[in-house]
Amino acid sequence: MKPISFIIPSRNNLKYLKWCYNSIRKNLGYIHEICIADDASEDGTWEWLQKISKKDGGVKIHQNKGPERQGLVVLYDKLVKDYSTNDVIMIFHADMYACPGLDEAVFKHIKKKTIVCATRVEPSLHPPGPEKIVSDYGIEPEDFDEQKFLNDLNKFRDEDKITHGIFAPWAIYKEDFWSVGGHDELFSPTSREDSDIFNRFLLNGCKFIQTWNGMVYHLTSRGSRFNSFSGGKPGEVNSKEWQYTNHKNIRNFIRKWGSMVKHDDLMMPIVVPKYNIGFVVKNCNEQLLEILEPWCSTIYIDHSFDAKDYIDREQPNTLIDLSDRIQSIHAEKNNDIEVRFDGSKLTNDSFQVIQQLPEILSNDEGIEDDTVGSFELDIFEIMIYNTKTYEEELIKCER
Repeated sequence: MKPISFIIPSRNNLKYLKWCYNSIRKNLGYIHEICIADDASEDGTWEWLQKISKKDGGVKIHQNKGPERQGLVVLYDKLVKDYSTNDVIMIFHADMYACPGLDEAVFKHIKKKTIVCATRVEPSLHPPGPEKIVSDYGIEPEDFDEQKFLNDLNKFRDEDKITHGIFAPWAIYKEDFWSVGGHDELFSPTSREDSDIFNRFLLNGCKFIQTWNGMVYHLTSRGSRFNSFSGGKPGEVNSKEWQYTNHKNIRNFIRKWGSMVKHDDLMMPIVVPKYNIGFVVKNCNEQLLEILEPWCSTIYIDHSFDAKDYIDREQPNTLIDLSDRIQSIHAEKNNDIEVRFDGSKLTNDSFQVIQQLPEILSNDEGIEDDTVGSFELDIFEIMIYNTKTYEEELIKCER
């Protein structure tokens, strides 16, 4: 078995990080490297990391001195690039407990172009799903009933079972990680960066295997959604910091991929075709612009209001140039597909058509491949000049 480099950014999560570190060393031994980044923590994380790295030569540490956090997107890639020394890396969370045999289960399946994720056992703080096991052994490290969990572990394991999906923690050959350029800083500091890179792995020919013999116990979202330092409370209150980044990066994911995040029940990514679509909108206003802008490549609007206010407010939330995406209705149009409509007639039902447009155009709703021409649908006049799709161009991140 080869050594793994565990990749673990952490921010104000010291008690979880200690719990996570101890589980790796106790259950997997000292063969593996643990690369940890402190993201401007204020809870003593860096001081603890300095002490532990002196005692444990297999721990590599990095500090973002702040005052602003850098987030998972930057620090995952920083640790992989500058600190990890093994061929295989495992993207891991500080609120995860590594179970005995996790590494062996990973190496049973991992190879080039194959990504392996472990099965999560979780308390019921998130909705249940067929890709995980919901069973409560505690929601805090101090409450974790380790002995009972380890005694029960074999009843959860299935040595021969694999399914095909992807989520944290996941292991990959470093070469395959960099073949898509790593994480996209469009999704900094965090949220939807995982769904984005999973789409790109899939398009790049990677296979996904979930082992049901390699497991973690996951306290769920302690570095983000339920982070108490940022005002979150497990299963009850989402932190304001998470609410902001989640909203911001849902919009960025739509801008990049032309759709919401999609996957099957077992978390296999579903990549929707990406078209070059221009919205030509009469009677637009700033509220409509905010709703519509992420869903197209270009939006052409009349000048009944000044789009500058929207651009000034929204541009800090994205690396994509909004001034290039928002054009006058009189500007020259060079999109492959134009969708013309009167914004004053937009309803919830017609907005659902916009959200489903890539599937409609990709023949799911009976539109023939390579159709060139026009048709009407709901309030929309749709002009098709080219049915080329662009999702393959999104594989390599070079920001």
